Amino acid sequence: MIDLLGTAAGAAAVFAATNLDDIIVLTLFFVAARTTGRPRTWQIVAGQYLGIGALALASAVVAAGLLVVPEPWTGLLGLLPIALGVRALLDREADDAPAVVGSTLGVAGVTIANGADNIAVYVPVFRSLGPLDIVVFLLVFVVLVAVWCAAGAWLGGHPRVVRLVGRVGHWLVPAVFVAIGAIILTTSGVLPHLLTLLP
Repeated sequence: MIDLLGTAAGAAAVFAATNLDDIIVLTLFFVAARTTGRPRTWQIVAGQYLGIGALALASAVVAAGLLVVPEPWTGLLGLLPIALGVRALLDREADDAPAVVGSTLGVAGVTIANGADNIAVYVPVFRSLGPLDIVVFLLVFVVLVAVWCAAGAWLGGHPRVVRLVGRVGHWLVPAVFVAIGAIILTTSGVLPHLLTLLP
């Protein structure tokens, strides 16, 4: 029992360390849901579960040695939030905070793109765990995704946050997405690899 509690605590620490930035993204999604109606609340929650689930599954597959992903190339996922941010910056029609993503798959895509660090951490952790420990990790992840969504919904409904995003959301929301994408690209090490491809 003590071992399972220790495993659960370790899972919570790993999840929190790799998903702190998701709180910001979820907050922006929930503010957009309240101000523009897109994405809907259920789409945010479903997209977050789908994205984290895909990251955990991919990590488990890589950890089992069934798939080899050249690590720096996962950094190309950073292009997705950059594209979403640029698109929102170019969309000047909405007066409120722009709905950067309007679907479950869009939310999942941003979660996956923002999860290159998740895979980098999950793979070695999963390699060191037994099957029962991996099940405990996944159950803790399921619970903490709900906690993360609740925190994002609470922050996204806070009057000060809503007012702030309402005032500066036309550039703040896209800027956050572009910044997340840029961080993914620069910290993944993919840029030097891309430069070697140039003639």
